[in-house]
Amino acid sequence: MARVIDYHLPNNWAWTTLGNIAEWGSGGTPKSTVKEYYGGNIPWLVIGDLNDGYISASENTITELGLQNSSAKIVEPDSVLVAMYGSIGKLGINRLPVSTNQAIAFTKRLYPGVTNKYLFNYLLHIRSKLHSLGKGGTQKNISQTVLKDVDFPLPPLAEQHRIVDKIEELFSDLDDGIASLKKAQQQLKVYRQAVLKWAFEGKLTAQWRKEQQRQGKLESAETLLEQIKAERERRYQEALAQWQADVKAWEANGKVGKKPGKPSKLKELHLPDQEQLDDFHRLLKGWVYCEIEAFLSLHKKGITTGPFGTMLKKSDHRKMGIPVLGIENIGDGIYKSGNKIFVTPEKAVELKSFEVEGGDIIISRSGTVGEICSVPNGIGKALLSTNLIRVSLNNSIINSRYFVYLFQGGGFVREQVKELCKGSTRNFLNQTILKSLRFPLPSLSEQNQIVEEIESRLSICDSLEAAIAENLERAEALRQSILKRAFEGKLVPQDPNDEPASVLLERIRAAKSPPGRG
Repeated sequence: MARVIDYHLPNNWAWTTLGNIAEWGSGGTPKSTVKEYYGGNIPWLVIGDLNDGYISASENTITELGLQNSSAKIVEPDSVLVAMYGSIGKLGINRLPVSTNQAIAFTKRLYPGVTNKYLFNYLLHIRSKLHSLGKGGTQKNISQTVLKDVDFPLPPLAEQHRIVDKIEELFSDLDDGIASLKKAQQQLKVYRQAVLKWAFEGKLTAQWRKEQQRQGKLESAETLLEQIKAERERRYQEALAQWQADVKAWEANGKVGKKPGKPSKLKELHLPDQEQLDDFHRLLKGWVYCEIEAFLSLHKKGITTGPFGTMLKKSDHRKMGIPVLGIENIGDGIYKSGNKIFVTPEKAVELKSFEVEGGDIIISRSGTVGEICSVPNGIGKALLSTNLIRVSLNNSIINSRYFVYLFQGGGFVREQVKELCKGSTRNFLNQTILKSLRFPLPSLSEQNQIVEEIESRLSICDSLEAAIAENLERAEALRQSILKRAFEGKLVPQDPNDEPASVLLERIRAAKSPPGRG
């Protein structure tokens, strides 16, 4: 007997095994290359169909011919089904005749004195124990032999019914509470998106704008545009002056090495005429639409795509060294630590132009396109992977957190990303698309206010979500506590008038014995 729990049972209970209380079977898979075996009227269950409850439908069906030419068998209604591969211990009770594949064990026959619901709840209770019995590498599995050897606490039949009734009563209340918690989770997700939508419609700063206007401090769109142009020109002149100084130093040094490169002329900004925008895209007073060029850093390259092709090969990957940031580092607008790929310091020098610094923005360009976060300060030296784009912002024009929230919101920027990144096989973001996007931009002071308003609301969401997650964990712990008490014999009172389990075991032994051999 494989003891998976170690409870002291009440006197009128008895220990036995799963193999002693039921006749078990498993199914099979008709040959997949024979189309005549599939699409019939016989439900054919795989592990994905097991739902830890009643099963009344299946994703796949087989024909009578498929049944006859495979190890699949008809499983009579109200049988207990349990997964033996992968998701070991996943359960179901079928409401209609079905067949299964070989990964599912089922009760061909429950012997007299054992109810299917009591067995189902016991298997639910010991699921983690069953999984621990699994063998194998990538996909653990158990055999029918292992399953049959698992211990089984057998109470009197009348007590089995009382236990099941009490479990169902308590689980019903518990499930109602869990459903309410999950509904609240979904409502918080909707609210989060609503907050971001309202932010970029100016609703979160409506009162702030009124106060600024009353004090004569609300900037006009023209003022904002002039600030952007002036800041870009100032940064360009700084870069030009630095270049001139570098050239003089190079000349004074006998022109050794490469001549310093002259900074490029600033690209002319293309800003849509506010008066020509339709009602949907019209912005609030003082806001403008800008392309990303308007607020990129001028101290270093504003946009960089991760290295392509042979620049970073799989043979360059190491288990330790300089980290290469990937899509896995982008959470829900938050940087996630931990890396899959590293390179040597020597390789990092070769890829210096792909370095990432604290304060840079990284954006996913494949997979879930447009996922975004800001890289925190203090990460040390790190590089971009080919799946990311790095954006370096001019923080005197745009608040980096405002920029991140623009991508996270379900509004205009996200719509553009979805539309422009559509591909024939998969979505993809590149620099050309990124530079063509239009971003709604208010003054820096209003951006800061928007970020403050967003984060004050989202911090409340974070607290509520943490509380919900904690209560969901407690609910699951309570479910296990209920099951533990049930199979210790402590959930319902014992009745001394119940027929003891020892008598049940004798009846089961008689039912298992062939006629004439009792």
